[in-house]
Amino acid sequence: MNHISDLRVKIGPLGLKNPVIAASGTFGYGLEFEPLLDLNLLGAFIVKGISLSPRQGNPPPRIVETPCGMLNAIGLANIGLEVFLRDKLPRLKNLDTHVIVNIYGHSVDEYGELANALKGVDGISAVEVNISCPNVAEGGMAFGTDPQVSAKVTEKVVQNTDKPVIVKLSPNVTDIRLIARAVEDAGAHAVSLINTLTGMAVDIDKRIPKLANISGGLSGPAIRPVALYMVHQVVRTVKIPVIGMGGIMDCRDALEFLIAGARAVQVGTANFVNPTATVDIISGLREYCDEQGIEDINEIIGSLLLECR
Repeated sequence: MNHISDLRVKIGPLGLKNPVIAASGTFGYGLEFEPLLDLNLLGAFIVKGISLSPRQGNPPPRIVETPCGMLNAIGLANIGLEVFLRDKLPRLKNLDTHVIVNIYGHSVDEYGELANALKGVDGISAVEVNISCPNVAEGGMAFGTDPQVSAKVTEKVVQNTDKPVIVKLSPNVTDIRLIARAVEDAGAHAVSLINTLTGMAVDIDKRIPKLANISGGLSGPAIRPVALYMVHQVVRTVKIPVIGMGGIMDCRDALEFLIAGARAVQVGTANFVNPTATVDIISGLREYCDEQGIEDINEIIGSLLLECR
């Protein structure tokens, strides 16, 4: 007899109908995917990073395919806060899924301003804080590479918002656990990881970098083992929920992260290869649970056996 598995998960105060989230920067503002899939099936989706003012981003070329992945140097191009709230959000409000807004700033105060502007705004379920962008006030350092600065940004956002705060962590650090602990202590409700790894590619005929920006963020299956290990480390370090991402292409990849302890997963690069990847993964998780006789997906989460040899 077939039973319908319960895929519901909780990320702090946020209840999701399933653990699959479309990742920021790979899903536009959500509306672009409406002709391709039913957005209401998703656990949540995260709009591309929003800044106070519109940004054109970096000059092209800014995307390069690499073995088992891609490099991007988009430069956080976006329409800016005002246009997002005016033109995009009204069309997202009627969806039966969680809309999460990813924010980034060039100073701690900018993060606070963004968080404050989203306070009390209907149709936004949570804020994801991208701390992997250059801190202009501190000489180009990324906020997310320093535990104290990461904590300051987190604290500022938490103080200025009435929504759950998810902090997105950079893998380009010596020990990601230190950053995770710092943002947890500063009040984050959850962490998401990993953001892209820094890399580059060279055109050997022209002898120039393939990206106009020289370096970019590496994503896709190439980074999945790194991402999975970092998620495993962070799950064992913090008490707040961990959302795993990094090269998740199908249901089996998602299950690896869930078994390692992630409460939910974000799907990014896969959206470029297969626009229905998110809903395919949801179907796959349901089938897996049914086949295994698992009634509640939370039985899988954190079920990794370390003493199995």
